[in-house]
Amino acid sequence: MQRAVSGWLLHPAAKPLLFLLCLAPLASLVWGAVAQTLGANPAEALIRGLGDWTLRLLWLTLAITPLRQLAGLPALLRFRRMLGVFAFAYASLHLLAYGWLDMGLDPGDILRDIAKRPFILMGFSAWLLMLPLAATSFNRAIKALGGKRWQALHRLVYLLALVALAHFIWMRAGKNDFAEPAIYGALLGTLLGWRLWRRWQDSRR
Repeated sequence: MQRAVSGWLLHPAAKPLLFLLCLAPLASLVWGAVAQTLGANPAEALIRGLGDWTLRLLWLTLAITPLRQLAGLPALLRFRRMLGVFAFAYASLHLLAYGWLDMGLDPGDILRDIAKRPFILMGFSAWLLMLPLAATSFNRAIKALGGKRWQALHRLVYLLALVALAHFIWMRAGKNDFAEPAIYGALLGTLLGWRLWRRWQDSRR
């Protein structure tokens, strides 16, 4: 079974398929906006939908290493970069949709809103943390930085995930809706807790 799954993951069609799967939520949201099926407040639905998929893709990126080690599937590693880049793309579209649909692309209004509303500040901070990760997600950047410095820089993903979760919790707090943030928080706690446990295990050896 494991060999069969590894063979499928290494298939030349696996990456193109993942690419299409990552594009599917965006296509669905754009189609919903065109067909006017996003509900009474389509702008909010589009902004939040893009934000939700940013979190899902970021969590999936963090899940690659535990799944790879627990399932004994090293081939999973070849998908991590694509998931991370798509997470950044959805985050950028989320930010663009907010700036355009909520703020009319007015820089002054956007800056005042960031300063006034903490959850917007947290979301913008999360996007800023993603910038250096996305900019150094290519082979040339790895070679230029060197392996150790590249790994040290990309540990920012843990801080990024915490800031992104804080943005999500703070946003939902306005409507006293904590059910979904609790699920994301539990998943992130599991992913980070597993890494700490592995590090502790390695130190004992």
